[in-house]
Amino acid sequence: MKSSLFFLLVVLSVSRCMALVAITTVRLPNGTVDTAYSAVIDASGGCTPYKWAIASGALPAAVTARVSSATTSLKLSGTPTAAGTSSFVVKVTGCGGHVSKVAYKVVIQAAAKHVVDLSWKASTSKNVAGYNLYRSSGGTSNWKKINASLIPSTQYSDSTVADDTTYFYAATTVNISDHESSKTTPIKVVIP
Repeated sequence: MKSSLFFLLVVLSVSRCMALVAITTVRLPNGTVDTAYSAVIDASGGCTPYKWAIASGALPAAVTARVSSATTSLKLSGTPTAAGTSSFVVKVTGCGGHVSKVAYKVVIQAAAKHVVDLSWKASTSKNVAGYNLYRSSGGTSNWKKINASLIPSTQYSDSTVADDTTYFYAATTVNISDHESSKTTPIKVVIP
């Protein structure tokens, strides 16, 4: 009985490694010179740890790639220093040796051409000190706070958006004890 159970566990482990790894992120957001850039490229399938590489091309100037601690994603971040178009291919290899590659194009524009004006309902909580506003260009994950200090009103203008990019926004309430609420339901904004 013990040998049958051991064989079953070995077969399950081998079949898991035989699955194909695949990059699931299809498109990356564009950016603007001198504005913080952030994007995440995710992969799934196969077995971890994944090995990530820029197979060809180059990331935008001053943007770097860092592998997540779980190795299931590649995080791009930095503050672009030059306008232009960067084309590159990202490659991920699963522990079983299977490879997935996806080509990306990121446009870094010299200056923002659009402004997103946001407003939300005031919190009914007592002792509200202000609000924080979060933005994501990768769906409803990878949130980044975009305000430097608490927002005293229920309005904010985001002039750091890039053309041809989709953003998600959510707000939180912060009280005088510095406790922050959960995020509001995200809204989607498409920049033409």
